[in-house]
Amino acid sequence: MMRFRLLSLSAAITLVVAGCSAGGGTSAAPSAAPTEPPTALPSSEQTAAPTPRYAVPAAITSAGRIVWCTDVSYPPEEFYAADGTTAQGSDIDIANEIGKRFGVTTQIDNTGFDGIIAALLAKKCDMIISGLSNTPKRAQQIDFVDYLIVGEGIMVPAGNPKGIKGVPDLSGKSIAVQLGTTNQAALDKINADFKAAGKPLMDIQTFQQDTDAFQQLNIGRVDAYATDAPVLVYYQTQNPGKFELVGDLIEPGPIGIGVRKEDSELKTAVAKVIDDMYAEGLMKQIVDKWGMTNAVILLK
Repeated sequence: MMRFRLLSLSAAITLVVAGCSAGGGTSAAPSAAPTEPPTALPSSEQTAAPTPRYAVPAAITSAGRIVWCTDVSYPPEEFYAADGTTAQGSDIDIANEIGKRFGVTTQIDNTGFDGIIAALLAKKCDMIISGLSNTPKRAQQIDFVDYLIVGEGIMVPAGNPKGIKGVPDLSGKSIAVQLGTTNQAALDKINADFKAAGKPLMDIQTFQQDTDAFQQLNIGRVDAYATDAPVLVYYQTQNPGKFELVGDLIEPGPIGIGVRKEDSELKTAVAKVIDDMYAEGLMKQIVDKWGMTNAVILLK
């Protein structure tokens, strides 16, 4: 099993979120129109149309868009820009890249995480991209195209006033977490172990949005906050000197794009895009751009 120290993740991490703009240039003047139409090649010499790079399902092509179910409350993977309406983050970049390569537009449908799989199954969106861990239980409901490996961790106030150095020290402490996440499931499992050992349980406080869970720690209402490593590193970087990351990462595992089981053609096309993004170095560029370099593991 892979284990990582969260304390080592935060060292020398710089969050880079600045976008790049293309430089302008002068265009050459258009050449004069030909006085006679070009002579067509004989049919035997005409070039055949290239085979499409991705076998995009007809339903996506005809709709002209991909609708993504995403819980836009999980920086740096998905969160709103300062305008409050533009979704941004590593997952958004990946979704946009898939749409671009499919030749369609990308639409982000902000969806509560605890109901995100139900929304996909109800066909309220085409796919899920939302830092969704590929777990055996979820894989019974939907298929996944994995794209990163991510672990879960714990954040406490600077100075660690409650002395939480790892999971055993969470006994009797209060901790905030997002509802319906693998983070909550991990805490529930730890609490079951505490109960079996006769130790005081954690006071696990759940919230609809991960940002709300973080705010409970930020305003001092809980002793700790649990979420995925990229999110912890983001908040620590955005609030220098205010928080500490403690203990080992809990159960690093894959996160993936969620696809309905009957949409095998779509899954195959998306998997091809992810493979190409890795081969071209684009996945690493996205991870680096959003300050996640030392908080995730690339698959390739």
